[in-house]
Amino acid sequence: MATAPPAINHGVRYEADERPSIPLTVGLGLQYTALSAAGVVFIPAVLITTAGESEAYLTWAVFAALLVSGLATIVQAVRIGRLGAGYILVMGSTSAFLAVSVTALEQGGPGLLATLIVASSFVQFILGAKMAALRRVFTPTVAGTVLMLIPVSITPIVFRKFMDIPEGVSPAAGPVTAVITLAAIILIALRFTGTLRVWAPAVGLVAGGLAGLAFGIYDISRVADAPWIGLPSFSAYPGLDLSFDATFWALLPGFLIITLVGAMDTLGDAIAIQRASWRRQRAIDFRSVQGAINADGLGNLMSGISGTVPNTTYGNSISIAELTGVGARSVGVCVGLLFIVLAFLPKPVAAIVAMPGPVVGAYLAVLIALLFVFGVKILINDGLDYRKSLIVGFAFWVGLAFQFDLVYPEFLQGAWGALLGHGMTAGGICVIVLSGFLDLTSKRPRRIRTALSSDALTEIDEFLADFARRTQFDEQMTVRLRAVGEEAVHLLLGDGGQDPDRQLLVVARPDELSADLEFIAGGTSMNLEDQLAMLSEGVTDLPNEAETPLRLLRHYATSVRHQQYHDTDILTIRLQPRGPD
Repeated sequence: MATAPPAINHGVRYEADERPSIPLTVGLGLQYTALSAAGVVFIPAVLITTAGESEAYLTWAVFAALLVSGLATIVQAVRIGRLGAGYILVMGSTSAFLAVSVTALEQGGPGLLATLIVASSFVQFILGAKMAALRRVFTPTVAGTVLMLIPVSITPIVFRKFMDIPEGVSPAAGPVTAVITLAAIILIALRFTGTLRVWAPAVGLVAGGLAGLAFGIYDISRVADAPWIGLPSFSAYPGLDLSFDATFWALLPGFLIITLVGAMDTLGDAIAIQRASWRRQRAIDFRSVQGAINADGLGNLMSGISGTVPNTTYGNSISIAELTGVGARSVGVCVGLLFIVLAFLPKPVAAIVAMPGPVVGAYLAVLIALLFVFGVKILINDGLDYRKSLIVGFAFWVGLAFQFDLVYPEFLQGAWGALLGHGMTAGGICVIVLSGFLDLTSKRPRRIRTALSSDALTEIDEFLADFARRTQFDEQMTVRLRAVGEEAVHLLLGDGGQDPDRQLLVVARPDELSADLEFIAGGTSMNLEDQLAMLSEGVTDLPNEAETPLRLLRHYATSVRHQQYHDTDILTIRLQPRGPD
């Protein structure tokens, strides 16, 4: 059987298209906001104070970061045209650009930084538009490995948060508040179902905050001194530096490289959130992934224009959706609106930032544990042969080693140190390079380009027969190969309509005794991978006579994968040797 029945995720209480009650939506929105707002505010604060910029610019950058993050989060949730994933993907300030951004501020000021961010944001729009062409680079293997490495990169921050307590307080303050927070979240999530499980993260934060208040490590003065409503001085807006001098061109490559790395993170998040947002496992919708990367680019474009730091998707979106069982996109809209409101309310922002470090560390520890498991799930669902296993294992080891300076740290100084000192970056580059090497050193594929029509069936059949002869396949494999070609074309044709402008590219790759076929054509609305999965359960959206090509394809193929991009469909079919029928 080519495709197994779709797995059912009984932990999902509300799917992406469903609407929870307003109190539940607002409550979950507050949870996402409470966890993410500190990062949105903290990154520009660290950047600007490190570079020695003014307090007025700091106030402006924090205000703009909250505003842009809110707008970008809403776009990710509602999916406007080709912008947005259509899922809960919280957008916020990213620390990946800290090193190059400090250099930009020191050498050219806020105007230069803004221009560099705007220029690098267009890389993501290009990636979003050309993802089908780059599909052999941005694969589930890359996404799963990067997702597994994100917790590795965040782990040092988590442990620093555990130790982040003021001087002069009881030594037990940190461990006790962290344990109370962890116990509240984990015990409720493990032993309860329904509404109470949804509120587990919020209960943990409240319990930890109260414990911190009892120990005197909750910063009450920060909250008391902050005004309820406030706006930054608009005179602090830096504008854009359009001189494009030598400093701009010297710093631009660093911004472009980090933007590419950030796109890998967004790719992984966009795939993982789809797994967490539906009860019935679906094929990955790469149009949604394209939308997520486009929205990420839009967020960076708005960040540059508004004079604040770049932003990206936050991986905790997936973890919270998995923990609470709620993937409704209305929650993402609520989070975006709350970010926008917080931009005008300094006191609630101060209340979030004042949360004790051990509480934040405990909360993050639960979330990154789930994020790691999501990366593993993506790799398993994609299939791990010995080659992919070696690539993933080695890339993960490389990321771990570089993250903790275990590989010749004396040689990783300056720009290289800033780039490879991040475990996700080093491991992500490694998995891409190794996957690319495997692809380039494989046997050269054979190709045929023709019109997608029933008239092309004879030409495609002759092409596949010649491919089987050159590859020295036996008679059974040859028959299966030719049958798969016929049924794939019938399925891509849909109702049998002929479109002279719709082209088909067939790519055949030998793999020892196996074969991989790719049928690349114009986009359609129906995902064949989903239809095959439902066929296994005896339920499809097709009339009985239209099921015949699906059943034949399932019979002859070993596996079927249907990747849908904007304007492009890629049907990937693998055939492996098997016993006589």
